[in-house]
Amino acid sequence: MQKQIDKVLSNYKGVESELIPILQNLQDVLGYLPPEAMTETARFLNIAETSVYGVTTFYTQFQLSQPGRNIIKVCQGTACHVRGAKKIADAVHKKIGIGPGQTSEDGEFSVERVACIGSCALAPAVVGGDKIHGPMTPEKMEDLIDEIRCDCQVDEKE
Repeated sequence: MQKQIDKVLSNYKGVESELIPILQNLQDVLGYLPPEAMTETARFLNIAETSVYGVTTFYTQFQLSQPGRNIIKVCQGTACHVRGAKKIADAVHKKIGIGPGQTSEDGEFSVERVACIGSCALAPAVVGGDKIHGPMTPEKMEDLIDEIRCDCQVDEKE
């Protein structure tokens, strides 16, 4: 991991205004922002680690824990909200035991609440398995999780 961090940092001059682009680049490379990446970024920019941590916790684009292999994004836009997004999020929690911003213990799933996925006609909608799904019901959501889980098990066997 250290080599990847060093490689990203080598593309920058080391000025504080580069903080967000560095964090974005590190997350693209590492998949999330582990403590080591934030410590090295602070050292590289000669700023306090708390400043780096403050930025990463303020902006929702930054992930501080390793995401699951499969990310389920539950749309919270107006159309989805009105048509039952909470029931869909509840179905995800019931099926895999995690809520928005969490990753399952087995590392298989992460759940995110997103403002809008641009599929209002399919409301309530989710993104799962890299596809938009909707209109969703709690039952369809549970089936989708089973489908994604099944696909993962097939992939692992190959």
